[in-house]
Amino acid sequence: MLTERMELLSDPKTLVLAVIAVVILGMAKGGFSGFGALATPLLALALPPSQAAALLMPVLLVQDVVSVWSFRHSWDRWIVAWMAPGALAGVVLASVLAALVPEERLLLVLGLITLGFGLYRLWIERGGRIVAASTSPGWIGALFGVATGFTSQVAHAGGPPFQMWVTPRRLEHQTYVGTSSVLFAMVNWMKVPSYLALGTMTRETLHAGALLLPLAIVATLIAVRLIRRMNAHSFYTIIYALMVLLGLKLTWDGII
Repeated sequence: MLTERMELLSDPKTLVLAVIAVVILGMAKGGFSGFGALATPLLALALPPSQAAALLMPVLLVQDVVSVWSFRHSWDRWIVAWMAPGALAGVVLASVLAALVPEERLLLVLGLITLGFGLYRLWIERGGRIVAASTSPGWIGALFGVATGFTSQVAHAGGPPFQMWVTPRRLEHQTYVGTSSVLFAMVNWMKVPSYLALGTMTRETLHAGALLLPLAIVATLIAVRLIRRMNAHSFYTIIYALMVLLGLKLTWDGII
């Protein structure tokens, strides 16, 4: 049984990239939202993209439990109520159009938008400037929910659309993390049926993912601890900086 579980991770390059990807996901689930979109492209350097995404799915599901439990008392129900139905529609749409959506073009568009948004927010909030919180209506959030579900299904890259609608609302930073945790826990379970239907979640990928679970839990708990010690301004500055880096990475992936 152990030999079977180790088959996917027997190559040193695959193992190292899988460990780094799991740590990245742990940081994302612990509160550094959007950062997790780097994990699948990273692991795809050693495995086919669909297999990389499937291997990380059980890791994501367990990390969701840790992050939701950690922030169970601090999440915005109004935001989740508006975004979740849209996210479900986005997941279904991406599943139906899986063969028709060129992932590279999607990543390019998402990368450019994420890069521009991150730079814009860093500029208007430079030097500790206080910007009025957004009060956009819930139906706008539902549209961003569709984008969140769609990009999450296609490339595990649902973080940027979520950030674009939620970060300008200037939630208390632990509430922001809790809201992200609850929404993406729901989104990841929405994605499971399509992964099973497409045959990408196999016994082999599930066993390999299971071996990585202890590291996944530890990485998430460390990130949660860091988030709770961080002040709100530093938190949002880091989020926007991560969006810039992520935007550059997604743009690069979309070009090459």
